[in-house]
Amino acid sequence: MTTNAEIIAKGREVLQLEAAAVSLLGERIGAGFAQAVRLLQTSKGRVIVTGMGKSGHIGRKIAATLSSTGTPAFFMHPGEAAHGDLGMVTPGDVVIALSNSGKTPEVLALLPELDKLGARLIALVGNPDSPLAAAAEAVLDASVEREACPLNLAPTTSTTAALALGDAVAVALMELNSFRADDFARYHPGGKLGERLRSLRVKDLLISGEKFPSVPLAATFSSVVEELSGKRQGITAVVSEAGELAGVISNGDILRAMTTSEGYAKLTAAELMSGNPRTAGLSDTAEEAVALMESHNITALVVIDEKNQPLGLVHLHDALGRRQFWTAAG
Repeated sequence: MTTNAEIIAKGREVLQLEAAAVSLLGERIGAGFAQAVRLLQTSKGRVIVTGMGKSGHIGRKIAATLSSTGTPAFFMHPGEAAHGDLGMVTPGDVVIALSNSGKTPEVLALLPELDKLGARLIALVGNPDSPLAAAAEAVLDASVEREACPLNLAPTTSTTAALALGDAVAVALMELNSFRADDFARYHPGGKLGERLRSLRVKDLLISGEKFPSVPLAATFSSVVEELSGKRQGITAVVSEAGELAGVISNGDILRAMTTSEGYAKLTAAELMSGNPRTAGLSDTAEEAVALMESHNITALVVIDEKNQPLGLVHLHDALGRRQFWTAAG
């Protein structure tokens, strides 16, 4: 029977192993780290973090830490990226790709597409001699001697190291960008700041006019694809003859049609669309819109009037990446 003393000893052993691994990371901080930080600081695009499995969980936290410390970032799941979410990537964006092995198939499959889109790549890997590291412009070495798991299988020490290295990048960027205490408060709205953020309306974030993607019900497959690729918002509204919102079509809908329907080229917008989409109103708060998108795992909402006629679009990642969204609260 395992004693309490043995349980306590095992807990201490794990913490000591992980602390030692993080300590060793400091000895490997060098030119690659500086190159990655400079690349992020000077980028004119957004920061996109990606990774599968446990690396994906760590990637989400790194993206959140970057965003809250002055470097707008968001997480893109590599599996979803292959089914439409690559529409989020624009030229000049910097992608931080996490993989302990550096050989994760879903991540490696994205590399040619990211290159075509003009994105730049930083690899955060546990194997600096891996294919992912070789393809990257800058490499963050998060390698560890072994996992804290007694089988040396479950990601434990390696994920701790990756998380710590992500924190180091975020803090270095804070220093370079002269991020101050009042900036931090602005990105963490609470009290009066929170009340002011909640007063910001969807109308302040509206994507409308020529930038708003919209097609009629009878639009051909090629017309829908042209609208999606031209406006690059990830979705397009589908509008009835009466001018009302009938549905939406996402990049993912297009890819699914291409892989499941032999006659996809003959499909119309009415056949491609998802009906009854989630929507927002101009007077809704930005906080409400973001919460709705996050709760339904979507990245955009069509904004409608009282007659169900589309007025424009509000985009989750665009909103989170635009400084005026947050500075409006401060």
